[in-house]
Amino acid sequence: MKIGVISDTHIPRAAKAIPQEVFEVFSGAQLIIHAGDIVEEAAIKQLEDIAPVIAVHGNRDPESLKRSLPGSRILELKGFRIGVLHGDGEKGTTLSRLPDFFKDQNLDCIIFGHSHIPFNQTINNTLYFNPGSPTSKKRQKYPSVGIIILNEVIHASIEYLQNRKLSTIF
Repeated sequence: MKIGVISDTHIPRAAKAIPQEVFEVFSGAQLIIHAGDIVEEAAIKQLEDIAPVIAVHGNRDPESLKRSLPGSRILELKGFRIGVLHGDGEKGTTLSRLPDFFKDQNLDCIIFGHSHIPFNQTINNTLYFNPGSPTSKKRQKYPSVGIIILNEVIHASIEYLQNRKLSTIF
């Protein structure tokens, strides 16, 4: 199962629409997971042109999205337990808050956003995965998204958009 992973799109603040390059990277995905800071529901509608979208809200999302989307989810996909949340909070770093949030959940993977910093590392038998942002790279050299492949094991990769001219679909 191919899953596109995206976070921190900040549409329309950071870009008017999801960049075309995201559609290329996510081609063939059976599911897209959005880890929050969507900002405008139109971003979800654009991604649904590729595959079904499962999303959580982030700290920058409007109240309407916060009412319609949960702050976190636990998904069971292909025998794997995957936690999804945005990752904002008041104490410590985004990464340091995650284990406490999903304490005792026995997850195979935690997908998060918020920092705009791509992260793909296994810690204590749990994959921690942040796809970065395709529209608001902040201090990163390139914008990015992620791909997770679920087979017998979880394989995750950060997909940098550095070799692609950043354009948008209208």
